Amino acid sequence: MKITFLGAAETVTGSRFLLETEEQKILVDCGLFQGPRIWKERNWSDFPIDPSEVRLVLLTHAHIDHAGFLPRFAKLGFRGAVICTPPTAELLKLLLPDSARLQEEDAEFANKKKYTTHEPALPLYTEEDASQVLRQVQPVEFYQQVSLERELSFTFLRAGHILGSAMIEMNHNGKKIVFTGDLGRPSQFITKAPDSIRSTDYLVMESTYGNRLHQRIDVKEKLAEIIIRTTANGGSILVPAFAIGRTQELLFLLRDLEEHNRIPQLPIYMDSPMAIEAISIYDRYFRDSSKELDELRRRDSTPFLFPQVHPLRSAQESMTLNSVVNPCIIISASGMATGGRILHHLKRRISDHRNTVLFIGFQAEGTKGRLLVDGIQELKIHGQQYRVQAKIEYMDALSCHADYEELLRWLQSIERPPSSVYLVHGEPDASRSLAEKIGQSYGWKVHPAQYLETVELPL
Repeated sequence: MKITFLGAAETVTGSRFLLETEEQKILVDCGLFQGPRIWKERNWSDFPIDPSEVRLVLLTHAHIDHAGFLPRFAKLGFRGAVICTPPTAELLKLLLPDSARLQEEDAEFANKKKYTTHEPALPLYTEEDASQVLRQVQPVEFYQQVSLERELSFTFLRAGHILGSAMIEMNHNGKKIVFTGDLGRPSQFITKAPDSIRSTDYLVMESTYGNRLHQRIDVKEKLAEIIIRTTANGGSILVPAFAIGRTQELLFLLRDLEEHNRIPQLPIYMDSPMAIEAISIYDRYFRDSSKELDELRRRDSTPFLFPQVHPLRSAQESMTLNSVVNPCIIISASGMATGGRILHHLKRRISDHRNTVLFIGFQAEGTKGRLLVDGIQELKIHGQQYRVQAKIEYMDALSCHADYEELLRWLQSIERPPSSVYLVHGEPDASRSLAEKIGQSYGWKVHPAQYLETVELPL
């Protein structure tokens, strides 16, 4: 067996791992590259192998950097099954068409404003392409072993990252290979913790926070402080947030703060049709919920939609926020400010010193979110420069990725050392740092994967 790292190697996006046996080719994740142009251009490059040769795709979860290349992959010739957990299958119905719409809208806007370097600007794929690949999706329950060939099977284990997120445990000729996907934290507000594993021969593991620790702060206290300070100045809080996971967690926290009178009751505009739809999926798959969310759901069957929340679905409704001047909270995607409605809100509010832009998740290198967190003074949006005068806040304590201490603790459950650990889904410094820490702590053989590298897994 061999693995080729077609993405999420030396970067945190574009998760794609080609697994080859003597009988078939399997792709683990099929993600979109995001961030700097040099990475995004990989989405347009010729795929390293003929997609028609791939029998199936196994998905760890629904985030676009893990699943967003699927419509393009099918358009290039992939005709196999896309296998994932049931919640992931439901979330894909929201994420993939939305990703297609954003690309179509961005291409149309670029052509209209004449700021594209390509004439004309084209979307990577269309809504029709997304609709087509959704017909190939086949859900499989957690902990159900599925045979793929004579000596090859897989099982989904809980990864604790977002709703439906899974680790993939593969068994081949008596050897075990585990792909962690994105690993969640041991204690989260709305999602169950990741499962432990007792043994594996090979481990393909994320390293997003391989060189960093999350802030050891009281999340509710910090969030309350930001809201109180901003509103006292007459400003509003703008939160770029992923529609799946971070938006729901933020709503959970805001509700708790309001119910305990720790923040003023403000209008909360949830400007993300996908986040609105995702709430109903969270409600259906309550078995994936944390203890805290279960307790809230016993009191209220719709825990995320309390009176102060105003869901905005249409583009016209979103545009009405331009005239809102009173203190408010606006939650909109995308979480790294790489596209979508959040860019229009940033254009409107980022030059007002009274406002706060609050980032609550990882910001990949090269994204607008990362530039703002790193202190850029002027931000280019849709071809125009905007002076950054709003206060920029970053709370990585709300991240749904385990930091390096949490990753090291998760590894403690492995009783028999794996032959090799391959680190993926991390910027180079993060992967190298985590490799050193694992080596020092456990003495295991650890290798940060390189883009397009192929490794043999002796069986």
